[in-house]
Amino acid sequence: VLATNGDTQLGGDDFDKVIVDWLAEDFQKTEGIDLLKDRQALQRLTEAAEKAKIELSGVQEAKISLPFITADASGPKHIEQSLSRAKFEQLASKLIARCRTPVENALKDSKISASEINEIVLVGGSTRIPSIQSLASELVGGKKPNQSVNPDEVVAVGAAVQAGVLAGDVKDIVLLDVTPLSLGVETLGGVATVLIPRNTTIPTKKTEVFSTATDSQPSVEIVVLQGERQFAKDNKILGTFRLDGVPPAPRGVPQIEVTFDIDANGILNVGAKDRGTGKEQTITIAGSSTLDKTDVDKMVQDAEANAAEDSKRKDAVETKNNAESLVYQTEKQLSDLGDKVPADLKASIDPKLQALKDKVAEAEPDTELLKTMTKDLQEELMKVGQ
Repeated sequence: VLATNGDTQLGGDDFDKVIVDWLAEDFQKTEGIDLLKDRQALQRLTEAAEKAKIELSGVQEAKISLPFITADASGPKHIEQSLSRAKFEQLASKLIARCRTPVENALKDSKISASEINEIVLVGGSTRIPSIQSLASELVGGKKPNQSVNPDEVVAVGAAVQAGVLAGDVKDIVLLDVTPLSLGVETLGGVATVLIPRNTTIPTKKTEVFSTATDSQPSVEIVVLQGERQFAKDNKILGTFRLDGVPPAPRGVPQIEVTFDIDANGILNVGAKDRGTGKEQTITIAGSSTLDKTDVDKMVQDAEANAAEDSKRKDAVETKNNAESLVYQTEKQLSDLGDKVPADLKASIDPKLQALKDKVAEAEPDTELLKTMTKDLQEELMKVGQ
């Protein structure tokens, strides 16, 4: 599985409903009776609509006959209608159009083009609708959908194959699932740092090394995140745990190895290990890959909608983090070297160091100015080692 996508609010019932609404609206115009308020009548309308939808996949026109659908003071009322395939496609045009976006998003997420698709398999009875098949063909470069499997049975067949794989009866097929959303940890400044990007094939394992943010920091808190936003507070927190007993050391010196390990069942194991002491702490999170499809889609769409603003905020946070780090490194280097730093060079560094220190202390310093000041101090600091 390279990517998954879909519209969880769209299905066969929606296509039935457009026919039901069309029949009810027409009946109200001619008879003045709202059939949608009559439960029994609505049930009969729905059954007739589904039957007409199915028929229209094979013929150009379907007859809808509902005798004695209701009655009023003048007597019983009947529905006798003809629904053409063209009219049905017109009624369902917005629903058909909604099928386009999930396919395009799946292609985008999988990083493959329509021309690279070898075969398209239709799933679900409503994929028999000719206009759906035409759209599917169009979206994959004109290839005709595979007609060798029954759309009503294909999910059950796939489940049976997977059951055979798990039972050990099927040896030559392997199903590789993917993570629906990115997984990562919170780092300095509230930034969400991704370790496993969304749509990564599972099982998978990823390790990255982090460090402390302050001097003599005795412990590290690991906040495990799921989502596509660039800041921790905008993502879902899957769990937190603490690694204690980190030996006193200057910031940036301890090496904390964080490992994300997802097994084939989607169970996430997160571990943090201090390379210096060997101390380790872990957390297990079940169900990290079983989020409701609606929630996954919403989180992805939310990330896309806020991408520009998130990137701007992240740039500001990372620029400030880099400036703070440079201030710390400069002060430490000047202190360690003492009189070995030429007086004229120190006289050039000190005001730039103080100016950057003051700027970093501001609540929301100008990002571009901070970048310039950081670069200027870096250039001066490089002269110390020359």
